[in-house]
Amino acid sequence: MSRSPRIPRAGDAKLSPALYRKGTPPADPSGLAAEFKPSTSSQDLSEFEYALIILMFGFQRWVENCIGAANVHGLNALDTLVLHTVNHRARGKRLAEICMVLNIGDTHLVTYALKKLAAADLVLVTPIGRERHFETTADGEKACLEYRIVRENFLVPSLSWVSGRDDSVNDTAGFLRMMTALYDQAGRFATAATAGQPKAPPVHTKR
Repeated sequence: MSRSPRIPRAGDAKLSPALYRKGTPPADPSGLAAEFKPSTSSQDLSEFEYALIILMFGFQRWVENCIGAANVHGLNALDTLVLHTVNHRARGKRLAEICMVLNIGDTHLVTYALKKLAAADLVLVTPIGRERHFETTADGEKACLEYRIVRENFLVPSLSWVSGRDDSVNDTAGFLRMMTALYDQAGRFATAATAGQPKAPPVHTKR
């Protein structure tokens, strides 16, 4: 009878990289995992963040389904949100304004979305001086209107039981805006606090 393969133990001096790839966790030489004890507030925040992740991807999926139901195909969630931002209040907007409204730091993402929208004849690009201004075309205006109609018919009625409960939707919107400000502030503090520390090299993501 052949012997079964030996199962690696925690006390083994060396484990091959192949075992790591199969899910065997490496040891914690710094001991940080044993010392770190998350607070109750940290655990509550984790619950909120998990719900936020689910909401984020659920909202993106809804935006894509809604614009598709409006008979506009080929746009992802970001393309659609950029289109609505350009269409808002029907005036030309600069790239910086669009990024600021959507709270997007990577301008390349918005630039690419605007190129797609312009190629689809949904957005008109007008050079003014050294900047370019963006506004929706007639087709872009129609797409936004059809989107709002689909939203009004299929999403808004589902929220009627929530919106009637002591302004819970408005309160939630205010809470999310407050959390956005707290995340931005904490990110700035964390960056400033670690600015003088040695930086590890970037992780290798290419295979």
